[in-house]
Amino acid sequence: MATDLPPCGGDVRQDRGGQRRALLTRLAAAITTALTTLPVLASDLPAGFVRLKDVDPTVRQDMRYAGSLNFMGRPAKGYDAAECILTEQAAKALAEVQKAVTAEGLTLIVFDCYRPVSAVDDFVAWTKERGPANPQWHPKVKRSALIAQGYIGAKSSHSRGSTVDLALGPLEGPGAPDPDCGAQQTGTLDFGAGFDCFDPKSATAFSPLSPEATANRQRLVAAMTAAGFVNYKREWWHFTLKDEPFKQRFDFPVESGN
Repeated sequence: MATDLPPCGGDVRQDRGGQRRALLTRLAAAITTALTTLPVLASDLPAGFVRLKDVDPTVRQDMRYAGSLNFMGRPAKGYDAAECILTEQAAKALAEVQKAVTAEGLTLIVFDCYRPVSAVDDFVAWTKERGPANPQWHPKVKRSALIAQGYIGAKSSHSRGSTVDLALGPLEGPGAPDPDCGAQQTGTLDFGAGFDCFDPKSATAFSPLSPEATANRQRLVAAMTAAGFVNYKREWWHFTLKDEPFKQRFDFPVESGN
């Protein structure tokens, strides 16, 4: 005898359970398909490297080797953008320094960060072209003697990604007048010599300097040391993170990214 009555309760529960399982299976398959068809968003930097602007955009960047205001008078090879790239550890440590100095009405101004090996090789090749002393950058030393006298290295800690060249400047208002030697138009405090002045007076503890320049060098060293950086005594602007994560040198280009 035919009947329109529904199945018994146990059969109804089993049927609904099967429908739920089937729905979940189809949903899982749809999610898997969607994930596998999405574009892969990978970093364009080697693992462990970051752009400083992504960690602390308040640090002022005046990246000299991406332009012509440097000792070579042209961009260095490997610098496709005026961008500070560092290891993540160095960038975070630098952000700590920036936080401390901004509380005093100052800012960090970075001139160079990670430096490709190709740029270092470019520096070396430039010295071999020879040339006289340059009153702005190397007033007492011929170009061909810059490596022998230790002002340009055939290898650089910058290529390991945790070394930075920098100065302090006021958050507001103009900086000191342009120095007689080294980088100009930087808006920094008075350090007695500009960035990349290849001269004995660029040594951190050089004397005599004006009391103001001496105090500014000491202030920069103290701020950087507190965050774990070590100064290179021949250049007041040069600091390397003490516990740098990499010992090898890198040669990827400096690019601005997306």
